Amino acid sequence: MAESPAAAVWSRLSAWPQGYFTARYEGRRYGVSNALHAGGRSLKLYAEELGGPDRISLNIYAPASGEPALRPCEMPVDKVTAFVLGAEPEAA
Repeated sequence: MAESPAAAVWSRLSAWPQGYFTARYEGRRYGVSNALHAGGRSLKLYAEELGGPDRISLNIYAPASGEPALRPCEMPVDKVTAFVLGAEPEAA
């Protein structure tokens, strides 16, 4: 069975650095803040295109059992999913 988009986002964000870092997405550079909350059961991501207008913002919650709940902040779920699955963090 294929991984759901929310599960794929949770898995990818969990592997990313915590705190602030830069990432590349579709040839553009973003400043990214990835923060773990609620004892590791919630993640908040905010990304801002450096020198450009694009923004990505989401919260995702992982219950003790079942599917993670992906909650984009005032943008389509497809936009945040594409960013998280397509962006590559840059080496520090």
